[in-house]
Amino acid sequence: MSPDTWVSTDSDPTRLSERRPPQSLFPNWLMCIPFVVLHLAPLAIIWTGVDLRSLLLCAACYAFNVVGITLGYHRYFSHRTYKTSRAFQFVLACLGCTALQKGPLWWASIHRHHHRHSDTTEDAHSPVVNGFFWSHIGWIFAPDWNEGDPKSVRDLSRYPELRWLERLHWLPPLLLATACFLIGGWSGLVVGFFLSNLLSHHATFLVNSACHLWGGRRYSTADHSRNNTLVALLTFGEGWHNNHHHYQSSANQGFFWWEVDISYYLIRLLAAVGLVWDVRKTPLEKLRCEEPAGQPRNAMPPDCQLHIPTITTSPAKTQSVAS
Repeated sequence: MSPDTWVSTDSDPTRLSERRPPQSLFPNWLMCIPFVVLHLAPLAIIWTGVDLRSLLLCAACYAFNVVGITLGYHRYFSHRTYKTSRAFQFVLACLGCTALQKGPLWWASIHRHHHRHSDTTEDAHSPVVNGFFWSHIGWIFAPDWNEGDPKSVRDLSRYPELRWLERLHWLPPLLLATACFLIGGWSGLVVGFFLSNLLSHHATFLVNSACHLWGGRRYSTADHSRNNTLVALLTFGEGWHNNHHHYQSSANQGFFWWEVDISYYLIRLLAAVGLVWDVRKTPLEKLRCEEPAGQPRNAMPPDCQLHIPTITTSPAKTQSVAS
């Protein structure tokens, strides 16, 4: 898709909601190449070795990648659960790009489509419909999902810098890879950059796959989303997936104090220093809408239907990006 397509408002491209994922894998082999390289590159550890510096780089890059996806691509660009300045919005977009999961417009478009059609035949990555392998990595290679829906991200595509980054989403990870090499040499590149990206890929992919198959269900949502503690720890809070599908507009996905949500703690820290504001939280009435024992999965009480309030946690900023 041309980057200019993201700004189109009167064209009528094929909508994602009108497509269905293929019933068998017919991969786009060109798309497979970088993914295969990412999986093979860490094997170079045999020649580069591993030292403390490269391990520290790996840990730091893993954190950058996961935070870029969870705090940036997911909770900000996809769901707008808080507000920020236009400058910091671009920082979040660059941080998300370092995770090698394409640009913010594509990612938000696919994710919004997932919430509209979760665990149906229209869902891009439902393990309930198409199995674990498809939901974990298979869908990425299908031509059906190479492009996003411009109409679903008009609130984002009006920013030219985001459209520019969408076209050059490979630039931030290239700069990060260069930094890893300059800091740690070949070991820094292989362990610090490639291994961290491999680990962050599969950690975040578990939200699509494992969190719709295994775990607890506190709320009766219209899909198979589940809360998975292990995935939550690996992804800094994204594993509280049933919570998230119950109330998507909340910046915190761990609804209770025992549900560790590092991404939300970072959002609160950013709010404390004034980089973000108007952080949305789950209203008390939503927290109480637990799934009644013995009731059908979709029997959510009418007063538990999703709505999107805004809870102001700091004064409005004059240079804010409207949600």
